[in-house]
Amino acid sequence: MILVTGGAGFIGSNFVLDWLRQSTEGVVNVDKLTYAGNLQNLASLQDDPLHVFSRSDICDRATIDRLLQEHKPRAIVHFAAESHVDRSILGPEEFVRTNIIGTFTLLEAARAYWQGLDAAAKATFRFLHVSTDEVYGSLGMKDPAFTESHPYQPNSPYSASKASSDHLVRSYFHTYGLPVLTTNCSNNYGPFQFPEKLIPLIIANALAGKPLPVYGDGLNVRDWLYVSDHCSAIRRVLEAGRLGETYNVGGNSEKPNIEIVRQVCGLLDDLRPDAGGPRERLITYVKDRPGHDRRYAIDAGRIGSELGWQPAETFESGIRRTVAWYLDNQDWVAAVQSGAYREWLERNYSNRAPGSLN
Repeated sequence: MILVTGGAGFIGSNFVLDWLRQSTEGVVNVDKLTYAGNLQNLASLQDDPLHVFSRSDICDRATIDRLLQEHKPRAIVHFAAESHVDRSILGPEEFVRTNIIGTFTLLEAARAYWQGLDAAAKATFRFLHVSTDEVYGSLGMKDPAFTESHPYQPNSPYSASKASSDHLVRSYFHTYGLPVLTTNCSNNYGPFQFPEKLIPLIIANALAGKPLPVYGDGLNVRDWLYVSDHCSAIRRVLEAGRLGETYNVGGNSEKPNIEIVRQVCGLLDDLRPDAGGPRERLITYVKDRPGHDRRYAIDAGRIGSELGWQPAETFESGIRRTVAWYLDNQDWVAAVQSGAYREWLERNYSNRAPGSLN
């Protein structure tokens, strides 16, 4: 088996579903089920004996130790993290706890488990840490894309906590020899993404006829990666990545936020027309977030040249699949839009008065 942390979240649940569609190897799925963890994502696996779910906190060392001894996984794939920049600005403590203390706890448990394996199992064990391009900071509009050797310059509590976890993982390889791998991905999108992130938030608000909030001038640039492409990259790194190495994973799709919003509006107008007219009328520019990085861009040359991985989706094909999925799964969207979620939206956007482009 493999053990996956955060496997009920957006990327983690897609990874678990894709893994079990393609493999007869089971998954021990460890998730605390915070606001973004959702067992509905895994409903199709309810009766699958290859999927073992444990509602557990990665900071709970005793539980992690027990799961490792009980299931004897040959790999750990570590997704579990607090991941939303705005939430990290409003409440950084939980990001430090989960992303730093949680990763440390997991590394310590993995090290003890790995050291107790026989020689053959020890040689094949892997600890794969899933991270973000945000650890590298911000790029100028003409700067070359992030490579794996780019210096770390995190600008938010979220990215600082992920940078810290990356450094811990690296140190366990160089200090203890723990067979680790790290991936740093660009912005993911696709099915099951919690509607606090840009694309599902825009879809949900546009369908409800609500304002579509765009930070600042809307020209912040991100590289967009369809979630199933990210999952295939992780499987490939787990299979053949060099121990101790970092692999950047990107979608080759740099786009400014305002272009994303307009493209989503156009797809919704095409797939589900609104009697009120084109949904671009709902775009509302709001006060920018503090420390908002201007541009991220991923150079995925290493994973391409060493491991032969390339994204299968263009942004145009991936965003159409994504919008169609949300239109076909409105019950899922309604279920995750709990009172707590609405309370957070109100708290985050209530002080961001509409503005205009300069």
